[in-house]
Amino acid sequence: MAEDWRRDEPESPCIKVCVIHRETRLCTGCLRTIDEITAWGRLSPEERRAVMAELPDRAPLLKKRRGGRAARLDRRSSGET
Repeated sequence: MAEDWRRDEPESPCIKVCVIHRETRLCTGCLRTIDEITAWGRLSPEERRAVMAELPDRAPLLKKRRGGRAARLDRRSSGET
C-alpha cells in the first residue's frame, strides 16, 4: 500500500474568495497581500508560517464598514434621505 505524500509546510490559507479590498490591498478571503499570494509557491515553510501568523491581526482591517444595507436602513429609520 502506498503512503500518502505530504509536504511538511503550511497549506495555503486560500478559501476561494479572491477579492482584493480597495483600501487595504488585502484579499478579503485569505487576508494575504497580492505579493504574498503570488509568491506563496516560492516561499519557504518558515516564510509561510510567518505570513500565517500575521493573518489574524489583519482581519480587523477589513471589518470597518461605512455603508451597505445596514447603513441604508439606519438612515431610513432616522429620517435621512
